[in-house]
Amino acid sequence: MTNNLRVVNFEKLDSPDSLKALFPLTDIAEQTVARGRDEIMEAMSGRDQRLVVIAGPCSIHDTKSALEYAERLAELRREVQDKILLVMRVYFEKPRTSVGWKGLINDPHLDQSFDVQTGLSRAREILLSITSLGLPCATEFLDPIVPQYTSDLVSWAAIGARTTESQTHREMASGLSMPVGFKNATDGSLEIAINAMLSAQSSHSFLGIDDHGYTSVVRAMGNPNVHLVLRGGRKPNWSKAHIAYANVLLEQFENKRLLMVDCSHGNSNKDYRKQPNVFEGILQQYKAGENTILGVMLESHLNSGKQSLGGSLKYGQSITDGCIDWDTTKSLLLKAREAL
Repeated sequence: MTNNLRVVNFEKLDSPDSLKALFPLTDIAEQTVARGRDEIMEAMSGRDQRLVVIAGPCSIHDTKSALEYAERLAELRREVQDKILLVMRVYFEKPRTSVGWKGLINDPHLDQSFDVQTGLSRAREILLSITSLGLPCATEFLDPIVPQYTSDLVSWAAIGARTTESQTHREMASGLSMPVGFKNATDGSLEIAINAMLSAQSSHSFLGIDDHGYTSVVRAMGNPNVHLVLRGGRKPNWSKAHIAYANVLLEQFENKRLLMVDCSHGNSNKDYRKQPNVFEGILQQYKAGENTILGVMLESHLNSGKQSLGGSLKYGQSITDGCIDWDTTKSLLLKAREAL
C-alpha cells in the first residue's frame, strides 16, 4: 500500500447546497450583499468618492460578541454613510506563520476538536445575521473550498499576504463574485500582489467543488474588480512615498481607486495602539487629494488588546491579533466623517 499513509481518516461534509438549505439566503441578506458589492465597485471606479472602511475583529471566535459588535457597527454605518462606506470585517480563517488556532471554521469549539461541519454552519449563520442588519461583510478566503459554502453572503474578500503568491488563490479569486483585495507580501514587496491582480483578472480553469460537493473543473472568466492592500512588511508602507510608488505600479489597471491600507500588521508594527495613527495619516493624504486611496482596514473589537486561549476568556476581546476597542473605533470614524 502506498496511498494515504499519513492520513488518519476522511470525514464527509455536507455539500454546499445542503448547508445553504439549512441557512438559506434571505431577501434582506441578498440585498445587503449585492448593494455592498456594487458600492465597493463604484468606489473603485471613482464614481463613488466615499472612503471605504473595513472594520471588525481580527477573527471571529464567539457568536454573541460578533453580533453585538455588528449591531453597533450597523448603527454607526448609518451615521457616517454620507462620507464613509463601512463594511464589517468577519474573518473565520486564520493563516498561521507556524502553528496556532486556525479560525472558527477549522476549530469552532476552540479545543482542537476540528469540528469543521459545525464551523461552516456557524460561519454561515453569523454572516446571515450580520447581513440581515443591512451591514455588508468582508472576509479572507484561505481554503479554496470554503467560498462554495459562504461566498454568497460576502461583499468583499481578501487574499492574505501568505497566499497572494499562491496560484490556487489567484485562480480562486478569478471566479469570486465580489471585489477582492490582494495584500502585499510579508516582506513588504508589492510586485507579487500586482502579479496576483493581473492573474485574477484573467480566465482560469482549475479544480474545485460544485454546489453538490462533486469534484469539478471550475472554469472562471476572471475578476475585473481586484485591488491592492498595503499591509506593511519589515517596515510600514503607508507613507506618501509608499503610496506614490504603489500608484506607479497600478497605472496598468483601469480602475481609479485601487489602494487600500491595512492599519494593522506591519503598518502598526503589530502594535494595535498605533492603528489610529495610521488611519489619521491616510485620512490626511485622502483629504489632500490622493484620490487613488480606496480605503482602510481596522482591526477592532468591543474590548482592546488580545488574550491567549485557555481558561475563561474575556468577552469581546480578540484571541488572535490585538484590536482597538469600540470607543476608539467609533471616535475615529465620527471624527473622520466630520473631517470629510
